[in-house]
Amino acid sequence: MLKPGDVAPEFVLPDEAGKDVSLKELLRDKPVILYFYPADFTPGCTREACAIRDIHDDIVSVGLTVIGISPQDGASHLKFKDKHNLPFTLVCDPEKVAIRMYDADGPLGFGVRRITYLVTQGQKIQDAVQANIQIDQHKKFIEKAVMLREVAGMKVAPDTE
Repeated sequence: MLKPGDVAPEFVLPDEAGKDVSLKELLRDKPVILYFYPADFTPGCTREACAIRDIHDDIVSVGLTVIGISPQDGASHLKFKDKHNLPFTLVCDPEKVAIRMYDADGPLGFGVRRITYLVTQGQKIQDAVQANIQIDQHKKFIEKAVMLREVAGMKVAPDTE
């Protein structure tokens, strides 16, 4: 797992709609929460994604963006996103390019470790958590990031489009 202070590796991978997603582009506007998960539609990954969905408004309110990354293709991600009303981007990494760069590849190359990173606009890892079984640790990690940004006065006004 990458450590706080490490440079977050750049990647360009397609999202659920086939649009290229670049870490540098994402970081242009705000810090990013990158979460790596094993697979769409598995019980643990569904629970994790829905927990993040349920606090998504709080995440956005402090100027953070969430990106989920797993090895499934765009069709799978789109079905998963639609079925569970996920308001954030899911990135496809079937060749495990970003998964390997972020040390999220499973033991002996099988599966994906459940890791969540908070990446600053300077492209540095600010903090990280790995918890393959204790999925709630990822929600707590994100809630802590939200709370710390609120305390630091980083709450942003909602879009008035």
